[in-house]
Amino acid sequence: MALTDPERIALEIEHPHIVELWRALVPLRSLVSFMNTGAHPDDETSEMLAVLGFQDGVDLSYACSTRGEGGQNDIGREASQQLGVLRTAEMERAADRLGLRLYWLSESPDDPIFDFGFSKSGEETLAKWGRERTLKRFVDILRQEKPDIICPTFLDIPGQHGHHRAMTEAAEEAIGLAADPAYRDSLLPAWEVSKMYLPAWSGAGQAYDDDLPPPPATLMIGGKGFDPVTGYSYARIGEQSRVCHKTQAMGRWIPTGSERDWPLHLKFSRLGLQDDNLKSGLPTCLADLGAGPDLIEADREMAAAVSAFPDSEAVLKHASNALAALRLGADKVAQRFANKIARKEAQLSKLIRTAARVECRVRLEKNVLSANDFSTVQTEFRSGLSEAHALSLALPEGWSGTMSEVRTENAPFSNPYPDTYLPGEPDTPHARLSLTTHGVVSETAIPFEVPPQVLPERSAVLSPMATVLNRSGGNRSLTFKVPAIVPADCQATLDLPEGWSARETAMGFEVKLPSDVAEGAYKVGLLLDGEPANTVIPVKYPHIAPRHMILPAEASVCVVNAGKNSARVGYIGAGNDRVDYWLSGLGLDVVSLDADDLTNEAALSEFDTIVIGIFAVRFKDGLKEAMPALRKWVSSGGTLLTLYHRPWDNWDPDRTPPARLEIGQPSLRWRVTDENAAVTVLSPDHDLFTKPNRIDSDDWAGWQKERGLYFAKSWDPIYEPLLEMADPGEAPHMGSLLAADIGKGRHIHCALILHHQMEKLVPGSFRLMVNLVSPRT
Repeated sequence: MALTDPERIALEIEHPHIVELWRALVPLRSLVSFMNTGAHPDDETSEMLAVLGFQDGVDLSYACSTRGEGGQNDIGREASQQLGVLRTAEMERAADRLGLRLYWLSESPDDPIFDFGFSKSGEETLAKWGRERTLKRFVDILRQEKPDIICPTFLDIPGQHGHHRAMTEAAEEAIGLAADPAYRDSLLPAWEVSKMYLPAWSGAGQAYDDDLPPPPATLMIGGKGFDPVTGYSYARIGEQSRVCHKTQAMGRWIPTGSERDWPLHLKFSRLGLQDDNLKSGLPTCLADLGAGPDLIEADREMAAAVSAFPDSEAVLKHASNALAALRLGADKVAQRFANKIARKEAQLSKLIRTAARVECRVRLEKNVLSANDFSTVQTEFRSGLSEAHALSLALPEGWSGTMSEVRTENAPFSNPYPDTYLPGEPDTPHARLSLTTHGVVSETAIPFEVPPQVLPERSAVLSPMATVLNRSGGNRSLTFKVPAIVPADCQATLDLPEGWSARETAMGFEVKLPSDVAEGAYKVGLLLDGEPANTVIPVKYPHIAPRHMILPAEASVCVVNAGKNSARVGYIGAGNDRVDYWLSGLGLDVVSLDADDLTNEAALSEFDTIVIGIFAVRFKDGLKEAMPALRKWVSSGGTLLTLYHRPWDNWDPDRTPPARLEIGQPSLRWRVTDENAAVTVLSPDHDLFTKPNRIDSDDWAGWQKERGLYFAKSWDPIYEPLLEMADPGEAPHMGSLLAADIGKGRHIHCALILHHQMEKLVPGSFRLMVNLVSPRT
């Protein structure tokens, strides 16, 4: 879909010309480049980067190892690779707001460099990612971007996330390898990073509690200033970037007067000089490159352009002159500085387009194309102060066309996991705008208004994509819908396991399983005209550009003996899990509720069990206020199951649960990240482990990501801890599963990551969940 007029207007409001002009001028102040490194989208030190970029003109980049596939999702149910797609798009928007050049160590959804879940060990992390693979990709990024300075966001110390520790450890090793011409795993020319800093602040907080103090500060980045044009503090500009990470609920208001400075510790320097400031010993202007009078003249003209602000015409003249002088001196610059000349040319070209008040918009009539398709091209152009212009298209493999129409011919599908994102240098397809100003020709890239997506010509959805069948019941059939077949005249059939059969229905298929079907994992494939089909999964939210994942059109089926349960279950969630879906699939009577239903005593009396999904007390409107009524219902005989919540999810230890129950923080200390950690059942004969399913060691096998998180730290003696588990070398936790008899009813609090295990079709998670929703006997 093209942008609507209100959407275009909203985007324009975000980019007033006077601000864009100033922000295009600031980079002319410096030649220094600074790379921040982290493990996840949102690890970047946004507030400090805003100071360096918007105050000092430092050229900024960020190297991030994973796409955050294992993180939480505060806005939806996307998880794993789908969450990675969403968080990649969020990180790109955050990078746009900081002018941050973005590089990913993870290059594809199946890359071993993956956010596999929380880790407490850098050694474990690098073992899972592959140390050599991680270092190779890191070296490639350093040799491509050629930063002067590297600064990780976190320290490599106990008490910190293992992914963070791994990236900080890898950074120092990668710096050495990047400078070594004998390192052959990278084919790019060697590059020497001049300095490495570490944060001289603690990374402790809600999630972490660094065991060791930070190193002493050797340098302070003043972070208490204000942008002279917008009036925003640099801290708030940083948060304007962080708010793009909506899946992680990022973005906080910085009250006036609470801005902070950023202390750094010089880990090493190749320059051998006293480190008085970030730029000490580094070339800070073109004249420092020692290439003669032309670059000195370029410096003079760039300084004049900055001084001429806000006079666009004067800025344009000086910028054009600076670009001409830069080109005259470029051939005299040593090869090791060629990247700085190229970056300065790109910055001047952007400034020229902005100062000339040129307006150029390019869009396709349709933004979703098949691999063999076409679309007309629409443009809006205002020449402003330019003397001449030319507009052309830069097209990728499989594309052809002109400024009037483009065609795809066996074009590759769009990549939702691009390994690089450079603001101002969009991937193809895009337009190229050549301008002549004061006799100087400059060129910039113009991204399409909405990045076009190339999708398969033939696709369909086999829904649901994952399901469960409970052998303990009498049901031996599954229903699949096949919506949105493209093209509509394709004939859909199923590729079934041996012994299964299918009957076509108006909406899809009814699949019959043998009466003696064995427990296990099965695949059902969708064929279109006899060929395996693709499924296109859109990832769309208002704060990101749309993108799509392309997967095989198939469904995963888990056949499990999960017992019978006649309870009537009410489920109240906030869209962060699908526990109601899985319980229904197991054959239970499940009804989704709103918070208003919980204050209706008569309505509540119809249910044996109420399940509150993860984070729901925070995100479900009215649930916090309804908890007193729910506590009363428990006392009258109901069974309440609360799934894990974070301490900040409106969880009041004394008011939210029926009896006092405190969730531990920092979360690193109150979780078991080893998905294979031994589980000790403290009360093996408790009915939660015996009815209707006898839970045994097999039920703890095959778990993914972790055992659980946000464990209870302390609780009223009325609660009985039912499990004990620990990560290697740590004291055992007893707060993963608690149960208490409350009046005539029961409260169960479960911090095991059961909702995720069900999504991954782990049999034991279904069996345990059926037990947990069984009424008290």
